[in-house]
Amino acid sequence: MPVNFVRPCVPTTAKAIPHGDAWQHEIKLDGYRFQIAKDGRQVRLYSRNGKDWTKRLPDFADAFLKLPCRSALLDGELVLPDESGVPNFQGVRSADERDLVFFAFDLLHRDGKDLRPLPLIERRRRLVRLVGRADIPCPHLVETFEDGAALLRAAERHGLEGVVSKRRDTPYHSGANRDWVKVKTAAWREANRERWKAFRSG
Repeated sequence: MPVNFVRPCVPTTAKAIPHGDAWQHEIKLDGYRFQIAKDGRQVRLYSRNGKDWTKRLPDFADAFLKLPCRSALLDGELVLPDESGVPNFQGVRSADERDLVFFAFDLLHRDGKDLRPLPLIERRRRLVRLVGRADIPCPHLVETFEDGAALLRAAERHGLEGVVSKRRDTPYHSGANRDWVKVKTAAWREANRERWKAFRSG
């Protein structure tokens, strides 16, 4: 099965973190949604809209050739951390490739098998195993947490965008759905108010 871009799963905005064992929680990174597709001796890098970024990031492409698998499709976030480690969304497009970091949070294909029908918890297990065996500095793995409310408070203290909560038992669905929900911190919303006004009007 060829490995191609997949329309990403998009979290729905929520006012509060969901509770219960059915959910896992991750820091929402303020970067560019990104996919890494390895297919044999070829790697392609895609933005959230399916635009090919491979020529912009040739070192990333070369590095991901060394993933310990024949083929894979990783879903994640391309981030430019500032000096304190906080993602700088505005700087991603013009950043030097050496300053960018890819954080993986899902594995959609592996060695010819479509993993999207599997529950998130199983896809996550396979992603952790793949990244753990990779003898390359990238990708980084997005950590998961049990206590989403505590994670949101930590995100608020550190000036981060917010939290994404995901149902552990669900398959991967392209487009917006309520299996993934996002809650943004008050500090981030205030700091980016003008940015989002411009985005909506443009």
